[in-house]
Amino acid sequence: MRAAYRHRSFAAAILCASWFGARGGLAAGENAPDEQRFRELYRELVEINTTDSAGDTVRAAEAMARRLRAGGLPADDVRVLSSAPRKGNLVARLRGTGARRPLLLLAHLDVVEARREDWSFDPFKLQEVDGFYRGRGTVDDKAMAAIFVANLIRYLGEGYKPDRDLVLALTADEELSDSPNDGVRWLLEHHRELIDAELAINEGGGGVLQNGKPTRNQIQLAEKVYQSYRLEVRDAGGHSSLPKPGNAIYRLADGLVRLAKFEFPVELNQVTRPFFERVMRGEEPAVAAAIKELLAGRTDSQTLAPLTQRFVYNAQLRTTCVATQLEAGHAENALPQMARATINCRIMPGDRVEDVEATLVRVLNDEKISVKPIGKAVASPPSPMNVEVMQAVESITGEMWPGVPVIPTMSTGYTDSRWLRPAGIPVYGVSGLFTDPAKSGTHGLNEQIGAKELHAGKEFLYRLVKALSTEKRTN
Repeated sequence: MRAAYRHRSFAAAILCASWFGARGGLAAGENAPDEQRFRELYRELVEINTTDSAGDTVRAAEAMARRLRAGGLPADDVRVLSSAPRKGNLVARLRGTGARRPLLLLAHLDVVEARREDWSFDPFKLQEVDGFYRGRGTVDDKAMAAIFVANLIRYLGEGYKPDRDLVLALTADEELSDSPNDGVRWLLEHHRELIDAELAINEGGGGVLQNGKPTRNQIQLAEKVYQSYRLEVRDAGGHSSLPKPGNAIYRLADGLVRLAKFEFPVELNQVTRPFFERVMRGEEPAVAAAIKELLAGRTDSQTLAPLTQRFVYNAQLRTTCVATQLEAGHAENALPQMARATINCRIMPGDRVEDVEATLVRVLNDEKISVKPIGKAVASPPSPMNVEVMQAVESITGEMWPGVPVIPTMSTGYTDSRWLRPAGIPVYGVSGLFTDPAKSGTHGLNEQIGAKELHAGKEFLYRLVKALSTEKRTN
């Protein structure tokens, strides 16, 4: 399989970059050596293992710090802060005029686990295959991390003086749901002054490719609240040759079947309503008709079936709770003394977590099934629809991808924005990185992003950060 791929040289990629730049601004104003330097930076970051099990985000943070110092950022404005062994965070500041409060540029350095035996290649050796960059973290989230570092160096080389400080934070442990060493959480608790900002740009949005073509550029304004629960049944057990009523496994299984058949009610909020208003225009007739009914207030299951059968859309409409892990019994020849399941809930912003727990208890309908939260949910309100941010994103999207709509979205997963929003820092998840969700391999095997799309995202973020940090003059 691997031998069948056509490997292209990076020199060919440079030619491809130049071709695309002439037709829409891959990296307008940059030359081939600039793009080569970016690829070297990107390669270095991807090839540093930053998994929780064996990786080291201190090493990654220090590597990017060296790049920034070499690019001209004063050493005093580049700090590597460690929250624990192998847990490193980079905070760097490009100083502006101070006319406005800082703009925070956020990306995380850690990546999801990747086992060499599962992948078609070494996940920590950057591959270039058929116009794609492949490797763990090539999308999530080392693409944005590398882009922000490269673009800060580009601003320094240009002598650009923003009207506000540009603060870059590359952080640890975003991929771990309740880590005390989560970089953003830790920085807010111990070094708030270093990352305090008027607003922030983070992952969570991004562009969507369908059949290789850009269809929408998403800007994330909200995300669901993460909360897991442990369901457990305890019993005295006994010899397996003497079955008796109340088997712990059966009781738990019956409760899980009831939960599998249950759906939380449909609801719209300040982000999902405009999301559906905009995606309706490009949808097939049956789905568009269901969205129209939804926006008119109809929420019965039959009317919305064409919409809710799309699992991506269904998750935008309601709180979801799903079984993700099972554990039971202690011996092959013994009745189970314990049966346990983990339920992961993604709760609509604004919904009360305690109400979701109460609903689980009601649906399971068995007093022998205990329901206990795992960790503590972080309630994160949506960011307001910032006019300056929206106008900048729409303008640059129109320049680079004419006709592609900008759509506000709510992430069904979570990002480090969940720590910033409650702390009073509005966050906008937008990258200009276009991927096909079914083929990107994010959190899965053989993660990849198109070389053309990566370089276009770099140019998009270069323009966006400039647009949000350049003084607006009026005549």
